[in-house]
Amino acid sequence: MPLVLMTDDRKADWVAAAARLPRGALVVVRSRDARTRAALAYSLHGIAPLLIAGDPELAADIGAAGLHLPELRIREAMHWRARHPDWIITASAHSLRSLMQARELDAVFLSPVFATTSHRRARALTPVRAAFIAQHGMVPVYALGGVTGRNAALLAPAFSGIAAISSLL
Repeated sequence: MPLVLMTDDRKADWVAAAARLPRGALVVVRSRDARTRAALAYSLHGIAPLLIAGDPELAADIGAAGLHLPELRIREAMHWRARHPDWIITASAHSLRSLMQARELDAVFLSPVFATTSHRRARALTPVRAAFIAQHGMVPVYALGGVTGRNAALLAPAFSGIAAISSLL
């Protein structure tokens, strides 16, 4: 899974964005509102494999490919792996410390690598620092946060792929 589309709460044509993804890409369905998240998941179902962010019940109900956990819930991965051994389970990480807790995951999204409009107050890790962190990962690490077609070339081979929001819309 070298490319991942991350949705968020903005009004966008997520279906069209998912339809443009290359074969093998994933979509992480994120929304703070449960109804919005469910509606988005059902509209994307069948277009690309889906990971549902923070909502294991919806992931099970829709038959999603798996679950995406926020950094604060990384430790839940073992629980969900035991209940759903066939799921792809990922999480967000924002530091080396968090990444080191990610042993039970299939992948981690390290962010923000670059400055990003979706998290304006978050300090970018920078490609060099992010690569250093990614090298220490026990699981595949994906660069997230401000990744575009232009700056993706700055990413080190330590990354297994990229995840993006705006640049894939």
